[in-house]
Amino acid sequence: MNAAQDPSGPRVGHWIGAGVREDGERFAPVFNPATGEVLRQVPLADARLVDAAVQAATAAQPAWAETPPVRRARVLNRFLALLNTRRDALAQRITEEHGKVLSDARGEVMRGIEVVEFACGIAQLLKGEYTEQAATGIDTWTLRQPLGVVAGITPFNFPCMVPCWMFPLALAAGNAFVLKPSERDPSVALRMAEWLAEAGLPAGLLNVVQGDGQAAQALIEHPAVQAVSFVGSTPVARQVYQRGAALGKRIQALGGAKNHLVVLPDADLELAVEGLIGAAFGSAGERCMAISVAVLVGASADAVLARLAERTRALRVGAGTDEGIDMGPVITRGALERIRGAIDAGVREGAQLVVDGRIVRVPGHERGFFIGGTLFDRVEPHMSLYREEIFGPVLCCVRAADLEEAIALINAHPFANGVACYTRSGAAAREFAHRIQVGMVGINVPIPVPMAWHGFGGWKSSLFGDTHVYGPEGVRFYTRQKSVMQRWPRASGGAEFDLPSSS
Repeated sequence: MNAAQDPSGPRVGHWIGAGVREDGERFAPVFNPATGEVLRQVPLADARLVDAAVQAATAAQPAWAETPPVRRARVLNRFLALLNTRRDALAQRITEEHGKVLSDARGEVMRGIEVVEFACGIAQLLKGEYTEQAATGIDTWTLRQPLGVVAGITPFNFPCMVPCWMFPLALAAGNAFVLKPSERDPSVALRMAEWLAEAGLPAGLLNVVQGDGQAAQALIEHPAVQAVSFVGSTPVARQVYQRGAALGKRIQALGGAKNHLVVLPDADLELAVEGLIGAAFGSAGERCMAISVAVLVGASADAVLARLAERTRALRVGAGTDEGIDMGPVITRGALERIRGAIDAGVREGAQLVVDGRIVRVPGHERGFFIGGTLFDRVEPHMSLYREEIFGPVLCCVRAADLEEAIALINAHPFANGVACYTRSGAAAREFAHRIQVGMVGINVPIPVPMAWHGFGGWKSSLFGDTHVYGPEGVRFYTRQKSVMQRWPRASGGAEFDLPSSS
């Protein structure tokens, strides 16, 4: 996607301070992935525009931090009401710019709404701890205070849900927030900023800067930004973490994934196959929690593969707005070519191509970015198909002799975002959940995305930083703890040369 100097057509602007700005020296096209047509143009912010957003946030944040948490929550509650009323319109825009089917877009909006609901309880979530008589005549307590100006850099695959993992909790905790959404589907972030202003959020507290890597780098480097939340690929997540940490910022950087689903011989095979099909091919595989590796254990492997092949061939591919569609297009033509290249590489490396999605054509949408569900068997751990994140509708089947081999295989992989196991055995399920070295685990649940009050995050190369997003850990990330010790002596006892203790 090349930046243009003088674009034509409608624009998606920034939200800085109290309103929309459409200025910029570079612009990028926003496509409808189902048709390949350019819908609108998005300005790409430079360091000057990023600084304007940060300055607006810096000016607004102190008064917001002094606002009682319950009053901050009331603003978010009004925003929640607007989201619930207008969620279908938001889902329509997601499908238009991203391509995912409309039902999936509605589900994304609902998962974002759940985090806003959680953030509305901020008065309870900010409560500290108190100890009376911690030492003689001394009481002590802890409290949590906002960081100041914080930022979020979010990916294209969830233009509503992932920003909602971040800014509702950050705002509820008393921070100001600068959001840089993906330039590939930028409209949703702008709409949410408009609706927050309608809900009564004071100007400057949520700013949206549209842009590419240049804007992201300016946010990370800006001295007034105290913390950065990032979701994207592992190489970029690692860079964000290293640079942000070097600058003394608080960083949570969520990276890539290669999520496995283990099918044990005792599993309900029909449930396992349906779980695999939905988790591998939903949203055209453009999910960080998509299942991209099926670990087929023991004698049932051939039966599972046969059912998988039948279901993969039957997938209905088309525009996300059409009725009865299982899978829409991928986000850009560049993504389409990259996925095709990964399939080509798998064939060259000797994996068995069972269902070839490269042959799929959607009548009436010849310029759209469509690829069908692709199924490989006999994939080996040394192959790029297995090692690398494809981020597309490609499911790789790996064979394992038993649960022990399956666990060892998964634990050896550098990605550790999500994992699932299908079984009827409580003992096997407990063993799997206990020993697996992955951040989110599903037992007969193919996509184990935690609810808003728990928190989301992987291990190893899938997360850089110490805290997961949203839930109680999200509150901790956007606040810092302060400890207070207090004494009211009746009379001076002279200088004290020892540390206060309970003795």
